[in-house]
Amino acid sequence: MIYKDFQNLRLPMLGFGSMRLPLLPGGGDGDVDEAAVAEMVALAMERGANYFDTAYGYHNGNSERVMGRVLSRYPRESWLLASKFPGYDVSNIRPDRVEAIFEEQLEKCGVDYFDFYLFHNVYERNVGPYLDPDNRVLEYLLRQKEAGRIRHLGFSAHGSLAVIQRFLDAYGEYMEFGQLQLNYLDWDFQGARAKAEELNRRHIPIWVMEPLRGGRLARLSDGDAARLAVLRPEESMPGWAFHFLQGVPGVTMVLSGMSSLEQLRANLDTFETDRPLSEAEKAALLDVAAGMVREQVLPCTACRYCVDHCPRHLDIPGLLALYNEHTFTGGGFIAPMAVEALPEEKRPAACIGCRSCEAVCPQQLKISEAMADFSRKLG
Repeated sequence: MIYKDFQNLRLPMLGFGSMRLPLLPGGGDGDVDEAAVAEMVALAMERGANYFDTAYGYHNGNSERVMGRVLSRYPRESWLLASKFPGYDVSNIRPDRVEAIFEEQLEKCGVDYFDFYLFHNVYERNVGPYLDPDNRVLEYLLRQKEAGRIRHLGFSAHGSLAVIQRFLDAYGEYMEFGQLQLNYLDWDFQGARAKAEELNRRHIPIWVMEPLRGGRLARLSDGDAARLAVLRPEESMPGWAFHFLQGVPGVTMVLSGMSSLEQLRANLDTFETDRPLSEAEKAALLDVAAGMVREQVLPCTACRYCVDHCPRHLDIPGLLALYNEHTFTGGGFIAPMAVEALPEEKRPAACIGCRSCEAVCPQQLKISEAMADFSRKLG
């Protein structure tokens, strides 16, 4: 196992994510196969991957319960547990809920403290409530840290770079680590490169989530796979994604949500050796990523000519970026979450289809059709 130094700890670089635990046959998302999880945890512990990440809402609330029961079989000092305050639901961001949820999480996990605790999913809609001192989120969590019930405090974010900067301008001095959606596809597509650089600039260690983008990067087209095989014939597709992250400055922890013993074993084998990509390998991989994106998204260059001609003054490049994300992913929560944070008069549905934007678009994009399609997809 590759280890990274973090303050007084020696952390495994591979963390066990518990958002995609194995499920019982025929069961729903909350029906976690606890026996299978126990077998996976045993292997992870044996191989030195003793960092376990869960959250209040994972598996309909059962992830924390299952992980707590399984980990209780091992001495408390032998494993590290991370959970998160569910501020993605803005209704939770108030003083009484902060305390009640934190106490509930400790009880569900069967622990007296969390080794790592995060502001969960800082994004456009909740950054204001998170930062509002009247909601007392930071105040409460810092008190728990002082009491030893939180050992290390951090945040996760799916929001824009501007949102992350706003959050860190206010709370950066208290944030010991930051968790980003970071992978070679999103390096440019979602601006992950700039977000990683921002954390490096602030000397905040990076935790990685979605290293395989929900499994999308574990299976490439035959052509892309063959192109990469010329450079690393023995490398698996997940291996390419993980070794890319091994070369990103500041990356300390890579969380992978694994659903089977086979996935876990393969990932453990990958993290036995530190083999970051060469510059040529990295360039080839990023070119593969660019090709994957080009096939499915609108090539907006954000020249903003369209904005000047829009009678509704919509941020068309911003909306097209969200449309591209939603289209490429085939759904997901990132685009709906960002659109929900916008005033109604600035959402895709506000487009009146006048096509004034299309008359000045250098790329000749059918913007009005994209806005209508986006509205339909968002429901």
